[in-house]
Amino acid sequence: MKLDLLKNQWLEIVFDGRNKSYGAYDLRKSITKNTVKAFIIGTLVFGIAVSIPNIMRLLPDSSANDDALNVKITTVKLPPKEKPKENLPPPPPPPPKVDQVKFVKPVVAKAEDVVEEIVVIKEIKDKNIGKETIKGDPDAALTVEPVGTGTAAVVEEDNTVYNTAGIEVKPDFPGGMDKFYAYIAKNYRTPEEEGLKGKVYVTFVVEKDGSLTDIKVLRDIGYGTGKEAIRVLKSAPKWNPGEQNGKKVRCTFSLPIAIQSAE
Repeated sequence: MKLDLLKNQWLEIVFDGRNKSYGAYDLRKSITKNTVKAFIIGTLVFGIAVSIPNIMRLLPDSSANDDALNVKITTVKLPPKEKPKENLPPPPPPPPKVDQVKFVKPVVAKAEDVVEEIVVIKEIKDKNIGKETIKGDPDAALTVEPVGTGTAAVVEEDNTVYNTAGIEVKPDFPGGMDKFYAYIAKNYRTPEEEGLKGKVYVTFVVEKDGSLTDIKVLRDIGYGTGKEAIRVLKSAPKWNPGEQNGKKVRCTFSLPIAIQSAE
């Protein structure tokens, strides 16, 4: 007997004498219908998915119309008109008329052709020269032009603290740095501490007048060595200040002081 696997004949043979109420029997019995149904549904879904691009091409493009219709209208608020200022002082009176003599450009001509008389030099003394002769008003009140209200330009003083590395003329001690080191060695009081040895690093600002300010101890070796360095520098003579662009300026200076106590 030849069996057709697409029909349920083989299922009856397999489950002959077995419990058909078991779920496997119903599942295998309906597998043919489910397979056909799944095939049909899958074919329809695939066909729709493939035809979507063609359907989209047939639809009208509404993006152009949307762009044409999306026009934003904005209102611009104009500034209010300025009202004319009230209670303004009256304009100053016009200056009084002064004597003015018409200036006639000298031209070489014949005596009979001269129509206008040329003014003598004495007559134009203390008078204005203009295009025509005007008689001034000797009884007019004298007026003085109002003084301007502009502010004079203020030149700001350069208080920048420059570094010795980038300055044109570096600050210097009178007589040279050897004299300054000699001054430090002479006036610095080394603490009486056996075996004390090291360096004290200080910085200070040489002002425009040569005085030393803003003295700071960056590092010391204890026993009051930093305070002693500040004392000596405060009592030091004035330096020759640094210069930048031909002007005296403030400038920083660093100084290491070597200390070694007597053994």
